[in-house]
Amino acid sequence: MHMGGVYNGEGGCCHRADVPCPLAVKVETEDPAQHTYSLDTHTGIFMHTLRTASVTVSHSFYSHRNYSNIMAMEILIVRRLTSEDLITVKMVSSFTPQSKDIVFESGPDYKGGRHIQGQTTTAEFPGGSCPTVHLIWTPVPPTLTLLPQQSQARWSFILVVANSLDSAEANFDKGLNLMAMDDLRPSHEKAWKELWLQSKVEVVGSETLCKAVIGCLFYLLSAFPSIHDTSSLFGGVSPGGLSNGGDGQDYWGHVFWDQDIWMYPGIALFYPKLAQAVLEYRVGTIAGAKYNAQRQGYKGLKFPWESAVSGREVCPEDIYGQQEIHINGDVTLAFQHYLYLTEDLTLFTDGRGCEVIYGVADYWLSRVTWNPEDQKYHLLGVMPPDEYYHNVNNSVYTNAVAKFSLQFAVELAGLLQHPAPKEWQEVAEHIKIPFDEESQYHPEYDGYVKGQPVKQADTVMLGYPLGFPMSREVRGNDLEAYEPVTDPYGPAMTWGMYAIGWLELGEAERAQHLLEKSFSNIQGPFQVWSESSDGSGAVNFLTGMGGFLQAVLFGYTGFRVQKECLAFSPLLPNDISELSVHGVNYLGSQMDWLLRKDEVCIILREWRSRAGNTKPCDLQVVLRASGAKIPLTPGQPVTFPREPGCVCKVGSTSSCWPF
Repeated sequence: MHMGGVYNGEGGCCHRADVPCPLAVKVETEDPAQHTYSLDTHTGIFMHTLRTASVTVSHSFYSHRNYSNIMAMEILIVRRLTSEDLITVKMVSSFTPQSKDIVFESGPDYKGGRHIQGQTTTAEFPGGSCPTVHLIWTPVPPTLTLLPQQSQARWSFILVVANSLDSAEANFDKGLNLMAMDDLRPSHEKAWKELWLQSKVEVVGSETLCKAVIGCLFYLLSAFPSIHDTSSLFGGVSPGGLSNGGDGQDYWGHVFWDQDIWMYPGIALFYPKLAQAVLEYRVGTIAGAKYNAQRQGYKGLKFPWESAVSGREVCPEDIYGQQEIHINGDVTLAFQHYLYLTEDLTLFTDGRGCEVIYGVADYWLSRVTWNPEDQKYHLLGVMPPDEYYHNVNNSVYTNAVAKFSLQFAVELAGLLQHPAPKEWQEVAEHIKIPFDEESQYHPEYDGYVKGQPVKQADTVMLGYPLGFPMSREVRGNDLEAYEPVTDPYGPAMTWGMYAIGWLELGEAERAQHLLEKSFSNIQGPFQVWSESSDGSGAVNFLTGMGGFLQAVLFGYTGFRVQKECLAFSPLLPNDISELSVHGVNYLGSQMDWLLRKDEVCIILREWRSRAGNTKPCDLQVVLRASGAKIPLTPGQPVTFPREPGCVCKVGSTSSCWPF
């Protein structure tokens, strides 16, 4: 198993440290059994069930949703026949207190629990610290027996993993107390229920799509901390999640732009606290980002292409860390998205978010080169998101995201009354954005020849998520240019971006055809995603899930998080009759949306005024075609006709940017 934020190895050899699992137990019955496996996404419990003629044994696992240091295992034995025989099951353990990454030694038992402790062997960088790991667990006997007078019996076992003895003991105490109160499993299930109440997405008309959406949300939420646990240091989300990322596996468990661009938006729409955890992770790597910039000879902050704990570059291949600099803009885009969703300026003041934004802006200033021929600033020698090409000039995505992060730095400085260097605006206004006037489309970079193959979504991301201004003709031309030359075996998140683009242009069926390409990346029976459609690459590929989920949450709905409003322009394909999105969190208020072919219904679930709870609700819907303004009142549904092709808005008259 792995523990968040615990890596072993220096630089490019840094990977998630393998931690031995005392609950690695296989259950065996005396007689041959039928085996079934189930994953309950409502409760986050994985179960292996064994059935014989005389007994049913249920073997359950879960990582506690509220207490992220606790893993639990439960065994339920139920007698199927009336009998007074003893029924015994074997608990075959594969646990050994050893790891190739951590040197463990035994510690004193604690309240009946076994205890081992150790440190990783190699720090992330020279002079860095090696994390400590403590494991305390209730011992697992070699057999469990159902006595003659018992029709059924349940046994619970807990494992605590922590980075200090105090934390390990405190969490073990919490686990024992929950067991004593018979509240270990109920408290876990309650936490999942609460979580689902804030992010329910239902699709009517396509069972395949509905299952895919539920699976994506479940696995993404599983990668994030509890919404109530602010004490644990969140280690970010890697493409394969916490379950994967050992030495040589699934990108070594490193954090990429995948977190900020692909996974983050779908989570932030419902859970501001979880969105904040992502941003705080980046804040925690400021020192490393400063080191990276200085090492490359630039000012400000250069966030690593591959990140672990320190923020120093840990990519095994230097070229990516040197050239895939769009990561800087990807990080700031997540901060901008958060501010527009929440108007929470404290993250930027007390939470040091402003240091991220200003530091990235300073990096761009030192990284650009002025070209006197076209009177533009250029970014030279970069790798675009499309990694088939490197050392190119003026990647259109990189330059655009740099432009937006500079503009946001100016905007944030104004809000915080911080003096902004005039060069921020100067570079933002004059950075080159490659454009082919004759073909009316955006080349991927200087010298790109139309028709060259591309690995993944790149230029098409100008429209979404960047929202770069362009005509419908140009948006369509970009999609037409890159869709047929995109690698069909490229990473799974790509087709969601094309689907969103065609939905913007009113082409619902074409969008649906592209989105359904993602289904080949989903492996049954547990909706596990592979990075590539042939089953290769990272598993379980959260990046692909994030892209797919955005196609539903921002494609079908047309949601766009903008400075002064939440815009929407819903469009459903023929085989989907209804889409329900419950718990959209905008400006601290929760809304439920019901989208049908011809109408939209919004229910403001609760209103939380940013100016104090006594202020009346001032959220309203503005319909673009008719110009009608409809106030939202908590608990009262508002239904209105869908306006095809029109972008409507929800906003507040008392926001930082009055609606």
